[in-house]
Amino acid sequence: MSETTAGSPSVRLALPAEAPALAEVQRRAWLADPALAEVVGSLAPEEMTQAWWRAIARPPMAEFRVLVALEPGEEGPLVRGFAAIGPSEDEDADPTDALVAEFIIDPDHRGQGHGSRLINAVADTLRADRFTRATLWLRSTDDALRSFLTEAGWAPDGAHREAGTEDGRVQIKEIRLHSDIRHRDISGDVTATDPR
Repeated sequence: MSETTAGSPSVRLALPAEAPALAEVQRRAWLADPALAEVVGSLAPEEMTQAWWRAIARPPMAEFRVLVALEPGEEGPLVRGFAAIGPSEDEDADPTDALVAEFIIDPDHRGQGHGSRLINAVADTLRADRFTRATLWLRSTDDALRSFLTEAGWAPDGAHREAGTEDGRVQIKEIRLHSDIRHRDISGDVTATDPR
């Protein structure tokens, strides 16, 4: 992972004080997606902030991490994206399988290399925790993220599911992508076309 330096975008572990910025980036990304916009309306910003604060400050397990993609700002680093990672809880998971539970780049800052830096930091962090395969559940309609990840060497593994709200108002079809992270850079050379 890179350190935050003046003038250089970077990726590092999230700080608890960045929870409001993560919640705001997540809200903007979800509002930009018609499949998720309805869900955002039912979530209070304070609840989202508190959930991210807990994930960062009190993770459920040692291997659970939240990484942030940063851009220098006048008053300090600005959060432009984030990823939440940890062990996979899928029924068919191997103990060396990890899950990228969230991978979000602020819609207003896509195409600037934040996604490529973040996906590489994800792979580096997971490898350091001795994971060998990364998985990510992707909304079947998220063509931009699917394109970004497939250009980076990820592929569907045949698994699919439906997720949604508890009341059943929103149902989302998801497919699972995976990547072998043992020995390679998983972002490919996609900075120029990076939609994330």
